Amino acid sequence: MNDPVELVPLLITFNDLKYKRIYEMLSKSWMTEEEICQREDSGCVKDCLAILKKGNLVEEQWRLPQPGQTPLKEFKTNYSKFRANFQCNMMDLGDLIHVAISSDEYLRTIVENLENEVRSGNTSVNDISRKYSVTPVFVKGLAKRIPYLDVKGQGMVLLDGTE
Repeated sequence: MNDPVELVPLLITFNDLKYKRIYEMLSKSWMTEEEICQREDSGCVKDCLAILKKGNLVEEQWRLPQPGQTPLKEFKTNYSKFRANFQCNMMDLGDLIHVAISSDEYLRTIVENLENEVRSGNTSVNDISRKYSVTPVFVKGLAKRIPYLDVKGQGMVLLDGTE
């Protein structure tokens, strides 16, 4: 891990029991989304996979199908050990931990505002952070938390589920 923002998907994964169980399943074998849904609450699988992908915590490949069937993506965790190689100030670290594990109303409001900004065309992390008086790290951390948003360079993007 080279960027402290990458902590957010990791903390989200291990702070949610269902996500943690999915991560543990994927650490043992390759599984398709359907196979995961058979063993875990199917309502959380899509969002969990999105968070794991954004955190670069899983890899994916196409499973060779039986003749006449459609190929399916299957997933497995990338890492079995954790190593961090970054430095950040304590305020940014505090923001990232807060973003990852909090569920307060303030975060919900900021998430709604962030989504509205991106949908209206304002994708600049710096512009959004200035407008809402939060740090760019805070905005990037929120984007890592929200399954349908991500950061590309210094801009925000809406994900369509095919990423």
